[in-house]
Amino acid sequence: MGRPVYVDSYYAASAHAAPVRPALAGSLDCDVCVVGGGLAGCSAALHLAERGLAVALLEEQRVGWGASGRSGGQAIFGVAAGQAKLTRLIGAADARAVWDVSVEGLALLRSLIERFRIDCDLTDGYLLTAVKPRHERELEAEVAELREIYGYSSVRYVQREELRALLATERYLGALYDTSSGHLHPLNYTLGLAAAAESFGVRIFEDSRATSFSATASSRVRIATAGGEVRARHLVLCGNVYLGATAPALARKIMGVATYIVATEPLGEARARGLVANNAATCDMNWVLDYFRRSADHRLLFGGRVNYSGLRSFDAPAATRARMLSVFPQLQSVRIDYAWGGEVDITLNRAPHFGRLAPNVYFLQGFSGHGMALTGIAGKLVAEAVAGTASRFDVFARIPHADFPGGAALRRPALVLAMLYYRLKDLL
Repeated sequence: MGRPVYVDSYYAASAHAAPVRPALAGSLDCDVCVVGGGLAGCSAALHLAERGLAVALLEEQRVGWGASGRSGGQAIFGVAAGQAKLTRLIGAADARAVWDVSVEGLALLRSLIERFRIDCDLTDGYLLTAVKPRHERELEAEVAELREIYGYSSVRYVQREELRALLATERYLGALYDTSSGHLHPLNYTLGLAAAAESFGVRIFEDSRATSFSATASSRVRIATAGGEVRARHLVLCGNVYLGATAPALARKIMGVATYIVATEPLGEARARGLVANNAATCDMNWVLDYFRRSADHRLLFGGRVNYSGLRSFDAPAATRARMLSVFPQLQSVRIDYAWGGEVDITLNRAPHFGRLAPNVYFLQGFSGHGMALTGIAGKLVAEAVAGTASRFDVFARIPHADFPGGAALRRPALVLAMLYYRLKDLL
């Protein structure tokens, strides 16, 4: 079969050199086994090892192979569910605690990049844009709430006239602008976190799917792979949609949806700056949203066009390019050099899903498009919990999560029908 390879993306083509880690062979004993070599897993491994614990990380493919290494690269505040929904779910105090963690996640991302000298093109600035008048009202209210209630002073509202000077498009009516959020090269950031974890003694094994896990008589956890097993005092599951049958109870709480990105040919600095003058990451407010940003080598990276059906007949590159041209019609003659996609995990309520399957088995999943910053702080929180200080982790564990309806056979058709409703709302 050969070794796993990365999806053919702009990120893989521009990734820094990284070692090919061995597959697990034989038995290994450690304090903590982490499953999943994305941002959450690498962050958890790093923060656990910093506490002096012996850590092994199992990755089915390559480090950063999944959503962590091929996303839109937008590191943004908050969680996808929004503060109003969180308040309804867990109360004002816990919702505020989740907010504080999300903001700390942005600071942690910057500190990890600086501390470990991770070269990942980190750039400040994020625009959340209004497509219709009701979006303008919602954004103005959100800016007021964030500043007045949450004390988040890095956001302001951008009127249409100023926004047109920042984005070379007629599509948007206004925007929330945040200087604390930003964007980066997600694969290089993930590879940098993995190297940082290894510098503290973490042993990373690629091509090593965790096929099952079970408790032993000595209160340890046995994690099996095709080539061996890990015996650990604690297990941290960070595989998201790729865990599948390894943890069926978790699979019922999340759905993998496919999202797509295209990367143009290099536009040159002047032309790229002409599209996005302040080099901010940009995302609109539609349910089926568009997002884009400039790359360090002056391409436009444009994503969106979520596919909920699971059907592979969908022509993602053409559809995504068409969306790009609806925002920037002046790119009609520009060549697309890369087009790729992959699954991201969403929860039914769009809130993150953290918790335990057993006293010594933890999990992190359900980032729902906000994973670039939230995964890093999630890894820190689970390390705190393993070390015996679980108060912040348990705030997230209190968020209620329902199974996706319909069971294994009907859950995706049910989701497709629900998404048709939201697509209609985008048109109103």
